[in-house]
Formats: sequence, C-alpha cells, structure tokens
Amino acid sequence: MTSVAGDAMRRKTACVTGGDGYIASALVKMLLQKEYTVKTTIRKSDDMENHPHLKDLQALGPLEVFRTDLEDEGSFDEAVAGCDYAFLVAAPMNLNAENPEKEVIELAVSGTLNAMRSCVRAGTVKRVILTSSVAAVAGRPLPLGDSHVLDEESWSDVEYLRVTKAGGWAYNVSKVLMEKAARTFAQDSGINLVTVCPAFTVGEAPATIVHTSVPVILSLLTGDDEKIRSLELVDRASGSIPMVHVHDLCRANIFLAEEEAASGRYICSSLDTNLAELATFLAAKYPQYNVNTDRCVPTSMETRQVPMLSIVICEYIACMFVIRFGGRPEKLRVCISSAKLIGEGFEFRYKALDEIYDDVVNYGRSLGILPY
Repeated sequence: MTSVAGDAMRRKTACVTGGDGYIASALVKMLLQKEYTVKTTIRKSDDMENHPHLKDLQALGPLEVFRTDLEDEGSFDEAVAGCDYAFLVAAPMNLNAENPEKEVIELAVSGTLNAMRSCVRAGTVKRVILTSSVAAVAGRPLPLGDSHVLDEESWSDVEYLRVTKAGGWAYNVSKVLMEKAARTFAQDSGINLVTVCPAFTVGEAPATIVHTSVPVILSLLTGDDEKIRSLELVDRASGSIPMVHVHDLCRANIFLAEEEAASGRYICSSLDTNLAELATFLAAKYPQYNVNTDRCVPTSMETRQVPMLSIVICEYIACMFVIRFGGRPEKLRVCISSAKLIGEGFEFRYKALDEIYDDVVNYGRSLGILPY
C-alpha cells in the first residue's frame, strides 16, 4: 500500500498537447519547473529536429514527446496514459484554409473529442484543461454607442459568423463549437473539464517558430502592414487591444488544474491598451524602429462599424484599463471581464506595457522577427 507521504512525494504527471506550439511550449516549461512529469505531443508529420526547444526542455526534467494526429482516433492514448491532468492546447489555426469548415471547424471539434476520449480510456485524468479563446466569447454583433461587458456567459454567434465570413470567421466558429462539444462530452462521460479563454497572448516562450499573436503585437515595430491591419481591426471593434503574458496564461492553466473548486469557463487577460496608446508608447521606448504614430489616431467611436468578430482575428480581448490617445474615453465600447478568474484567487503578474514589451521584444529579436 502506498503511504500518504509517498503519494504526496510522487510527481504529478501532465499531458500538454501541441508542444511544438507557442503557448504549449511555455506551459511544458512551467510544468517541468514545478517538478511535474510531462508528456507532450507533436504532429506525426513533424520531425523532432524541427523543434529543438523540446530537446532543451528535456534537460529541465522528465519530458516525453509523442507523435499524434488530431484526426487519428486513439492517437492520444499513449500520451495521456497515467496523467493526472491533460492540457488540450493543440488546435488547427489555418486562417487561409481552402475548406475552412473541414480543415478548421470540423478538425477542431473532432480533434478535441479524440483527445478527450483518450482521457476517458486513461482512467487517471483528474481534470481536462481546454485552451479556447475569446474568439468564442466576443464574435457577435453589438449595438454601437453602447457599453458592453462580456463575461463567461457570452458566446460568439456562430450563424452570424458564418453569414458574414469576415477574416478569421472559421477560427472563431471552431472555438465555439469545440467548447460546446467538449462540454457536452464531459457531462456525458464524467470528465472534469475547465476551459480557458485567453486574450492576445504575448511574451517569450521556448518555441522557436511562432505564427500567432507575437508577430502581430510586434507589427508596429516591424512595419508589417498586413499585421498592423489586424491590430487596427481589433482596435476599431472596441477601442482596445487586450493582452495577457504567456507566463500568466500558463500560471492560470496550472492554477485551474490544481484548484479543486474550479469549474466552467475562465477568461484570462491582464492588460488592455489601444492602438494609439500602444504606438505612442513604442515610439518613445524604441525610437530606433521609427513607429508611425500618424495612422494610429483613433477615429470617432460612432464611425467604427467593424463587427465584433474582427476582435478575434488574431485571437483575443479583455478589460482592465485603457488610456486613449489624448485622454481617456468616457467608456470602453466592449469590455471582456476576467473577474471570475481573479475572484477565485488568481493574481496576474504582468500588468504593464513595459513589463510585457521588454520580454516580447527580446523574444522577437531572438526569432528574427524583429531586427536588433
């Protein structure tokens, strides 16, 4: 019989799907630093040589890497076997898919359920922590001129997204349907499920290739017009650009895994700025990049006709504070609240632009996204 002391000394084991990705790589690192035994997954078609960060992470502690496929039934069985927690991070994010219904939406749903069925078969998984996005919260039309506070009870409007088909619509729909399918499956199978909906996620991570929010959040420094337009869409939709540091997001994931009382959805975001404030801040802090502040002067709120779904083209939103170019607005048009997460005892550590950008600029330089 295992003693109580011996059981307490046993390393907890966690599976993190999508370890080749940005958020998952940071979560793997943090779990190893917290003395977890970690299993992670990469796509079957990938070669470990393409992900040197995983070899580096293996030096931090016990880390096994498994090749899986979202479409292959049972391919997650070995990865989740014996795990206490399963962090489901891997998901399709192809904004240019030829067949978005099949390549993004159907794959997100079926892949999530595939991994969850593996968790049921494992018989050891105490909780599944699913990474979603505020793409599943804010993608719906809201009356202009009003102030809206959206929380975990808010869901993006799938039919509206499919009809309008604005940029990123399939990604937004996939997050809604993935969440709802996972919730139904968890209820039917007795799985303990918690869902995290992160805002614009930035900061340094072990992954050496990133295609998500980091290049977008650095776009005012790199001068990448396409990615700057993504920021503009976010800003026009609500007058704000929300962020959460990837380290805080990982801390929130682990907090929600270990907190017995945690349940349901949680929005995760720590800082809210806007395009004009961001451009002014970056121009002053990094003058060598010649940030163009002229294009960032905010327009009248009444002329902002961009639908709410545009908020999540890049991924995210939330509400803590906002300072407008030339002063504070009377009210923020859309505010997505992290009050539930904070109210249950979580505290964000990265709450200022200085803290976030010192880190993400160094990361961008190391990846070659940003020149020195």
